[in-house]
Amino acid sequence: MRAVLIEALEKQYEAEIAAADAVIKLILEKSVAISDHINIQKELDCQLHKVASAEEKLQVLKDYEDPKGE
Repeated sequence: MRAVLIEALEKQYEAEIAAADAVIKLILEKSVAISDHINIQKELDCQLHKVASAEEKLQVLKDYEDPKGE
């Protein structure tokens, strides 16, 4: 059960990274598609924070993995 929960969290954090990465790339590469009312710098910072947070959580999660491969 432990391994299943850890794997689920890993996938959740990887999905959060992928979603934020897509938004970052959209902003940086296709800024024409972004509405004028959005604060681009603030949105980029928000998305980078999501990536950093999820990456940090992935690293911390490794401390809880069972070395025996439960």
